[in-house]
Amino acid sequence: MSNHQSVPFLDLVTPHVELEEELTAVFQRALRSAGFIGGSMVEEFEKSFAMFCGTDDSIAVSSGTDALRFAIMACGVKAGDVAVTVPHTFIATTEAISQAGALPEFVDIDERTYNMSVESLQQYLEQQCSRNQSGKLISRRSNRPVTAIVPVHLYGQMADMDPILALAEEYGLVVIEDACQAHGAEYFSKRFNRWMKAGSVGRAAAFSFYPGKNLGACGEAGAATTNESEIAGKIRMLRDHGQAKKYYHDVEGYNGRLDAIQAGLLHVKLAHLAQWNARRRELAAEYNQLLASNEAVVCPWEPSWSRSVYHLYVIRTTERDAMIENLKEAGIGTGIHYPVPLHLQKAYSGLNYKPEDFPVATRVAAEIVSLPMFPQLSGDQQAIVVNAVQAFSGRAVTEPVSVA
Repeated sequence: MSNHQSVPFLDLVTPHVELEEELTAVFQRALRSAGFIGGSMVEEFEKSFAMFCGTDDSIAVSSGTDALRFAIMACGVKAGDVAVTVPHTFIATTEAISQAGALPEFVDIDERTYNMSVESLQQYLEQQCSRNQSGKLISRRSNRPVTAIVPVHLYGQMADMDPILALAEEYGLVVIEDACQAHGAEYFSKRFNRWMKAGSVGRAAAFSFYPGKNLGACGEAGAATTNESEIAGKIRMLRDHGQAKKYYHDVEGYNGRLDAIQAGLLHVKLAHLAQWNARRRELAAEYNQLLASNEAVVCPWEPSWSRSVYHLYVIRTTERDAMIENLKEAGIGTGIHYPVPLHLQKAYSGLNYKPEDFPVATRVAAEIVSLPMFPQLSGDQQAIVVNAVQAFSGRAVTEPVSVA
């Protein structure tokens, strides 16, 4: 079998070729105005992205990591505090917490959604924390005050936010969404009796526009969203050296601004995001249908309260490494998101967690594999992927797969 990759894991060339004229016009606009930092292109994108997310404010920054760090800081999380999150995520989640001066502590994930387990969060708050004499919630593990919950909307699907918000209110905690993989994802909140977009539920949220994301820049970029003007103002100061106005620094901040060219490119792409997300959902539904009879793999689960945007299409199999190798030989690209949960990463060895502390995250990390998923994935390409998965599992599709 040829090693030529007939089905790439991700195609970043085609959408840029399709939008080349519009994207090139952004660069020409910047050249002719010399507006490279801030200015109208950044402001126009911020306004449009806030509207897309259903929030009052969107603050463009240099990366998703900066967006989450600034959001955490602007929400009042202080040095020495604890922010609770999950071990099954990219390290940027915990880097942002640590770089804000806080300590990440983990709760396990739900085995079906791969997002924060509400039961594990409740157990942590009830059994691993206590109130001190002044009423502050204190982690028994670290003896530090617990002040924040950072749920991650992983793979394009939102966490179960209603019960997370209820627990946050009960324990006096702030909720900051890591929405870096969930641009346009929706959650039906019984609490508010309506569908809500990722980035509009917590006190603040963070998005990454890394090139491979559903909305990707042509370089590094990110944004924070919030419905609170005070939080938005703090994030704006933090991204620009703590300036309230030029050369007047209310706090010591960071250089976390977004280049105007990247904002302009993102604005062009934003007009296509709803269509791209809809195509991802179609592809996911087709994957689910075609793989439904395959008992050797577990397909993604989308609860009734969720509208995922399938940043990634992730299946599980106990023969993960062999499947990846088999698909590679068939010319099919795959990924693992993520092979080592954060509580077992060398970077966090000092936290002294053990594999069994978060058994679901540990087990899932050994079984997950991401199949090709991008809006330009053709029916023929998806058929190749499905046939290869079925053949590996001993359930070969004998007739050509009919895919839209």
